[in-house]
Amino acid sequence: MVLPFDDPDENPSPQGSRRARPRRNGPLLLLALGLVTITVLLFAHRGPQAHKTTLEQLEADIEQGWVEEVVIVGSSRVEGKYRGETHGYPSQSFEIPYTGEGESNSLDTGRAQRLERAVLAKKGNFDRRDAEPGVGAHLLSLLPWVLLLVFMWFLISRQMRSMSGGGVMQFGRSKARMHLKERSTVSFEDVAGIEEARDEVQEIVAFLKNPGQFRKIGARIPRGVLLMGPPGCGKTLLAKAIAGEAEVPFFSVSGSDFVEMFVGVGASRVRDLFRLARESAPCIVFLDEIDAVGRRRGTGLGGGHDEREQTLNQILVEMDGFDTDQGIILLAATNRPDVLDPALLRPGRFDRQIVLNLPDVKGREQILGIHARKVRLDASVDLAKVARATPGFSGADLEAIVNEAALMAVTKGRDAVQTLDLEEARDKLRFGRSRKSMVMGEAERRLTAYHEAGHALMTVLTQKADPLHKVTIIPRGMALGVTMSLPEKDRYGMSRGEILARLRVCFGGRVAEQLVCGDITSGAQNDIEQATELARMMVTKWGMSDKVGPVSYAEGEEHLFLGREVTRTVDHSEAVAVVIDSEIKRFLDEAYADTVKVLQENMDALHRIAAGLLEHETLEGNEVETLAKGGTLPPRPPAAPAPTATPAARADRKGGPRPEGGKPLEGYAY
Repeated sequence: MVLPFDDPDENPSPQGSRRARPRRNGPLLLLALGLVTITVLLFAHRGPQAHKTTLEQLEADIEQGWVEEVVIVGSSRVEGKYRGETHGYPSQSFEIPYTGEGESNSLDTGRAQRLERAVLAKKGNFDRRDAEPGVGAHLLSLLPWVLLLVFMWFLISRQMRSMSGGGVMQFGRSKARMHLKERSTVSFEDVAGIEEARDEVQEIVAFLKNPGQFRKIGARIPRGVLLMGPPGCGKTLLAKAIAGEAEVPFFSVSGSDFVEMFVGVGASRVRDLFRLARESAPCIVFLDEIDAVGRRRGTGLGGGHDEREQTLNQILVEMDGFDTDQGIILLAATNRPDVLDPALLRPGRFDRQIVLNLPDVKGREQILGIHARKVRLDASVDLAKVARATPGFSGADLEAIVNEAALMAVTKGRDAVQTLDLEEARDKLRFGRSRKSMVMGEAERRLTAYHEAGHALMTVLTQKADPLHKVTIIPRGMALGVTMSLPEKDRYGMSRGEILARLRVCFGGRVAEQLVCGDITSGAQNDIEQATELARMMVTKWGMSDKVGPVSYAEGEEHLFLGREVTRTVDHSEAVAVVIDSEIKRFLDEAYADTVKVLQENMDALHRIAAGLLEHETLEGNEVETLAKGGTLPPRPPAAPAPTATPAARADRKGGPRPEGGKPLEGYAY
């Protein structure tokens, strides 16, 4: 498997986030416990339900001597208690509701007197109560239900707050976070590798600090600035630097914070955000990942997304509504400018569009220098060499390399980061961690060695191919072996000769398998994919085919939900498609035939390189060149055992690498 360095993966910049607060459920549990306790006590106090009876039955029970007490309560009911447990009723108390005189269960004055004489004759107790139950008694009976309703309301309101980031009525409030000068620790001195972008935004800072000098000559500062570039190139960092330099309030919000499940909430949050900005003017509003709400309207199956489109419409209206004299500047960042709505990009809204590209070798050296301040570097480390060995890496990638190298140095018990740690961290980030514990059979190991030897030998012998950096048969990531080529300088384009050379290098592993082992395997899958894609681009996009000519025949590749095309379109006839396929096949066949010829003429060199890989597992570029010319490798010193961690290293494991050592290289972060 051959992997050039100049086709890097896009790795997003690691973003920090505030530590989530632990949810405190103590008050909620106490409230629930109190509700249960009060309810149990109230129902326990009420006791069992009284036995319902009539006056005639009560008179009979009194004659039997079963009644101990009779109480006449006003004009509403008669209640009392039975004597002992011989009465046979389920309750020890009784109750007789009656409606008044004239009814069958009525209690007139004479009947009340007879009940009193009968109870007293049986040595019972008789009493009259004129007062009805007070309001407090009724409220006490309703208390459990009131507490239950309060508890349910508390749960519902708590759930709504957790969904909306505030109360139920806070849905339309902006989620923007306001940062003041005292909280910003990033300045333009921390930005490197994007000097042109930094220079373009410095006048914005000058306007916010002293707008009078611009108004004096009638200059108008841009209303909006759109930062565009691949992930990890420093868009958010540049916005933080602007906020740190401008000494004005800085509102930061993500595009996804506007979109909710309810239509209209996002537009309400936009209005609230710009209201806060007008109250705090002059200020900066930073909208990160604007493509979350700024995608082209009306795209996708069935039209657009109502909530997102209403939010976008409100952003457009607000940008037209506020005046630049108020000192409100909108910054936005995205790595997908191709999907943004054209209304956002017209003059008067995002007047200035700044592209942040991958850093060049000088910028990478400066970025490595600023991140190296945080770790202890060995005196032998040359950051310029590391920068040359990392073409196509973003600022976030370089930060990750320095951090991974520091972790490896601590793990191996070293007191400082060495060059080997930085190279291993680079290879780990680019190709994956080496899997030295993976057990391979001898036949498969020999096949892998010849496969990688074929790539390495073609890299050395092919003109216009990138210089060989390293070849290894130690598995990394998904590959059983890796051949790494390293360009001498940053590349911004490729010539036809360089592409044809890369095709030959891609086929080196497949041809070596076929010539030596007499069979082919599936290990060349990635090589064939790379070669086919390069040949297709040569014919359809780059106009490098003499037969097809300088005509673009690329097919429509718009994604269904990101662009304008709903169906795949082909802008050429079937006859042209046949010619394109034949030219692609011709480029691949010629490269394959040339590779077979070169390796057949250099079989001895192929065997020597494969033997060296089987013995040492990893060969440097100069070692492969020595073997290809017929030389032999000098004996390698035995690998030194990993040193025991020193007390300082053990302390660093707890507190992280200490920022000590030599003078750091002057530079800026990405």
